[in-house]
Amino acid sequence: MKVLVLGGYGLIGEAVLERLIEDGHDLVGLGRDVVQARRRKPRAQWIAADISRLLAAADWIPLLAGVEAVVNAAGALQDGPRDHLDAIHRRSVAALVTACEQAGIRRLVQISAIGADLDPDNAFFRTKAEGDRAVASSSLEWTILRPGLVIAQGAYGGTALLRALAAFPWFVPAVLADRPIQTVSVADVAEAVARTVGGSPACGQIIDLVEERARPLGAVLLEFRAWLGLPKAPVVAAPAIVGRLAGTVADGLGLLGWRSPLRSAALAALEKGVTGNPKPWAEITGCPPQPLEATLAAMPAHVQERWFARLWLLKPIMFIVLSAFWLASGIVGLARHDAAADILVSRGLPPAAALGMVLAGSVADIVVGAAVVVRPLARLALLAMIAITLLYLAAATMLAPDLWLDPLGVIVKAVPMLCLVLVALAILEER
Repeated sequence: MKVLVLGGYGLIGEAVLERLIEDGHDLVGLGRDVVQARRRKPRAQWIAADISRLLAAADWIPLLAGVEAVVNAAGALQDGPRDHLDAIHRRSVAALVTACEQAGIRRLVQISAIGADLDPDNAFFRTKAEGDRAVASSSLEWTILRPGLVIAQGAYGGTALLRALAAFPWFVPAVLADRPIQTVSVADVAEAVARTVGGSPACGQIIDLVEERARPLGAVLLEFRAWLGLPKAPVVAAPAIVGRLAGTVADGLGLLGWRSPLRSAALAALEKGVTGNPKPWAEITGCPPQPLEATLAAMPAHVQERWFARLWLLKPIMFIVLSAFWLASGIVGLARHDAAADILVSRGLPPAAALGMVLAGSVADIVVGAAVVVRPLARLALLAMIAITLLYLAAATMLAPDLWLDPLGVIVKAVPMLCLVLVALAILEER
């Protein structure tokens, strides 16, 4: 069967894609940027398309050629420069449903979210529920799956945050530590999708996918800490204001293109708890989703998991430090351009050329310092930092080699900063 998976390189979509390929299906993945997906998952065909722009049935029809079933694993957490919840969760889904009906595609699996309802105060849940309603009111053979907190070997979004908090030194910080959580393994979600695509269970159902027992968020974090092989540590509940502040900061970063799981929408969802009803799926299949302990046991942690967990919270600090350093360097250079130019003049450079170099370098520092905190520009800014630093070092070596021996380390300090840029470039990718 030819199956189209929307969001095929996401946390859930990737697992679904692999499972359906193992079952012998012909897979087509669809997403906004599929360059890496083609490299990592060459057994699937890939279509590059922005779902938020596919808002009419006519937009979908060419993409559905030969397709017999569709799995919608696409989604976004909160509105941002690249993400528009109403378009992604509601309008595109409604258009997809109409296109499937027109193209004669019968089977549609919608991966929704626990808690999806028409709550006007939470755009994520509301738009998810509106998309679910479009699916449920169709003539298709539909199934809506609502997973709890999805745990996977790959770390992205909320699961990455769990690992990072669990690896915190000396104690485990947690906002809303007492909120009930039911997890589900991404393998169980993929299993549910595979069964549904294969025609079992019967269509026309909305099914929660959660482990049987809910546990506090703090207990989930402690399970992750034990999984990472770290020493025991107490959970320290952070005041609610800390969560609100973190959400506000994350929302601001979202406007710059960074996808933080600490967005205010995620915290609002956590406030309600992440719980569902495990019984329907258990009754249908006879095998309820595995508990968190079994999920973690099935994916043993090694040193790379500990590295990732420890680096994850350092990543934003790293980019803030780089931005502040380069902005400060540029601003100081502009403010004291005469003094900086005098150093070059004392080494034999003409005054006009010296002043031009100082001003150009200062402006370049400010530009890359500002650009590095804008996600779409971050990679280019980091590469520019490397080029500028190497240029600085080469120029200093030729024009003022004595500065290498300056007791304040004026030039030497650029070397560790260059190393920090290389580390930031290495960990820039989010998935």
